[in-house]
Amino acid sequence: MRRNLEVLVSALGKDPVQLASDMNLECDAVIVNQGDKDLCYDFETGNAYRIRVIESTERGVGRSRNLALENADSKIVMFSDDDIVYSKGYADRVLEAFNSDPGADIIMFNVDVCEERRTYNITKKMNVHKWSVGRYPAFAAAARLGSIRKSGVRFSRLFGGGAKYSSGEDNLFFMDCLKAGMVIKAVPVAIGAEKPRKSTWFNGYNEKFFFDRGVLFSFLYGRYAVLWALRFALAKRNLYGKSVKPSDAFRTMKAGIREGNKLKDNPERSDR
Repeated sequence: MRRNLEVLVSALGKDPVQLASDMNLECDAVIVNQGDKDLCYDFETGNAYRIRVIESTERGVGRSRNLALENADSKIVMFSDDDIVYSKGYADRVLEAFNSDPGADIIMFNVDVCEERRTYNITKKMNVHKWSVGRYPAFAAAARLGSIRKSGVRFSRLFGGGAKYSSGEDNLFFMDCLKAGMVIKAVPVAIGAEKPRKSTWFNGYNEKFFFDRGVLFSFLYGRYAVLWALRFALAKRNLYGKSVKPSDAFRTMKAGIREGNKLKDNPERSDR
């Protein structure tokens, strides 16, 4: 399995040796650990898997995922975070999914999360398209490294933990992959679970949340962004309605959409 599969981990202030054990890694990995030093080294787990560690003082999940991609050298890569715990046999299941579907560039898998964070549940094999790609987090995905590098697609540094806008770097990445002609599939195969912890970016349904969501919708959906903002305001009102009026949420998202449109019109500011 060595050199066929790597897990690309975006971590913050972790002990990489302990993290590799905690995640139950069954293949090679690249761990980008954001901390207070810049350093690169390798070590081997007890099962002889190579773990490449890149200690970085730079901040932002988009930066760390791009750095991991630059240092990957396997055929298949899995995107991950430092709170994911893989189930036994996950590596074989991921490789089998790609062997069974040579036309797939990216495959989404089921990763169990707490109910309030659940955005998807794959019950049958299906194609992922531009209207459904926004529901999948990065840690659900594995990809053919050659397809990613050929496309030139990279994670945005504007969105996600440690960036200006709070979330969405994974949604934008997968949307850009679709635009580049890649084929994305979803399969009902479970590979692990997310450990419950306090979010690094979500601080409640406040003004920043809705503003940032509007900026993201601008990048994701273009001229349809306002419709998606309206849909979000209505569909999610049971989650935030006790603290924010749907009309206020919609208005704030529209302000974010306007800022996103300005960013897209100025490539030097878009930081894509």
